[in-house]
Amino acid sequence: MDKLPLEMAEQSYNKLTSITLNHLESLVGKDFISVDKEQFEKYGRDETEDLVFFPDVVVKPQTVEQISKILKHCNEQKIPVTTRGAGTGLSGGALPIKGGVLLSMEKFNKILSIDTRNLQATVEPGVINYIFQEEVKKLGLFYPPDPASWGSCSLGGNIAHSSGGPKAVKYGTTRDYVLNLEVVLPSGEIIWTGANTLKYSTGYNLTHLFVGSEGTLGVVTKIVFKLIPLPKFDMLMLVPFNSAEKACEAVGEVFKAGITPSAMEFMERDAINWSIKYAGEVNFAIKPEWEALLLVEVDGNNMDVLYSDCEIISNIMQQHECDEILFADTADQKASLWKIRRKVGEAVKSNSVYKEEDTVVMRAELPKLLRGVKDIGKKYGFSSVCYGHAGDGNLHVNIIKGELSDEVWNNALPKGITEIFELCKSLGGTISGEHGIGLVQQKYMSIIFPPHQLQLMRDIKKVFDPNSILNPGKIFG
Repeated sequence: MDKLPLEMAEQSYNKLTSITLNHLESLVGKDFISVDKEQFEKYGRDETEDLVFFPDVVVKPQTVEQISKILKHCNEQKIPVTTRGAGTGLSGGALPIKGGVLLSMEKFNKILSIDTRNLQATVEPGVINYIFQEEVKKLGLFYPPDPASWGSCSLGGNIAHSSGGPKAVKYGTTRDYVLNLEVVLPSGEIIWTGANTLKYSTGYNLTHLFVGSEGTLGVVTKIVFKLIPLPKFDMLMLVPFNSAEKACEAVGEVFKAGITPSAMEFMERDAINWSIKYAGEVNFAIKPEWEALLLVEVDGNNMDVLYSDCEIISNIMQQHECDEILFADTADQKASLWKIRRKVGEAVKSNSVYKEEDTVVMRAELPKLLRGVKDIGKKYGFSSVCYGHAGDGNLHVNIIKGELSDEVWNNALPKGITEIFELCKSLGGTISGEHGIGLVQQKYMSIIFPPHQLQLMRDIKKVFDPNSILNPGKIFG
């Protein structure tokens, strides 16, 4: 078990008693509560590095009323509660670092309604992103946010971190599609945060406050999403470069030309090699001189416009010394290319112990960020595999342990990460674009925010959760 950082050791909580365990069982039923250590192994980890923290009990509610009673009891007894979705997070946001109750939302997995008249849907937070996307597509509708883990991540987890994905460059992140939320507060009260309308100017916007709050303010039990019409066509091109910086430089020029691709993804050489090795063979040759690839997609309802956009993009890429551009001609080819991109994170994790930093800057500063990350790596002796959403300046920096000693990994590396985040700030960026702060990034928050601004956030937390039972030890410590 990992030791808790010292700054998390201040708040005291009560241990679960047999009385509380019996009460929880009476609320949800004996089949939906577990103190099994094998269950703890599953629910005590997510996709964040190799961290594991066991809860004292796993509870799987099936109704909003059950959650209300669970939170009310835990709040009164000062028992910590950590809400968990599908466990695909990368910042440790769902790790029960204080023990207590692990509240799994896996039974909240229904699409409650899809309103084709008003282009919106009401869903439960345990619905898997990909399943939701496929269901609305059957009705000619589109829900764009599509994280790399879309086949396994839950919509509730996407809400917790305001997840993005490749389509964010054109269509925005999760935050841009949430109209209203049903939330259970730590006191047990059940509220709706807003209204199911496209406009909302009625007091503070609590909906936007809860999106990205990482389960620290309340438990989301229903989500009302805005939908848009599904684009009829898309075109996908793979653009290779002999220089990673040239690839990054080309990105901003596409937008300056008046074109907004539906995706603009960056992968450097190691990311490509590792992903292909992990995901399987591809139907094109990777030349040894290639240092990076851009995966560029355009979509819309007029093929002539898309062809014109692709021609303009191709000309811009050639001006930045790209190699021969490859077009995906079939659905299978498109799926194969997207598989390479979506599997990079899993491929890195399968190769080495690593730390992933979710850096984001204004897109024009991406070349400086990439160059700076590599220079900092040389300074501190670590290598990195970089990839991400180039169109919105979001670079995922996977720092590889490889042959580094534990001494360097534990003591020198945090200094390097600090310099990377300081570089992000100097370039007008920040330390997380879509993965959240959770457990592993909280010690770097002071790089971005002055003390009084951090205190404002802590004060907001205290208003909603005065006993700090919800996801304690996250974001601020």
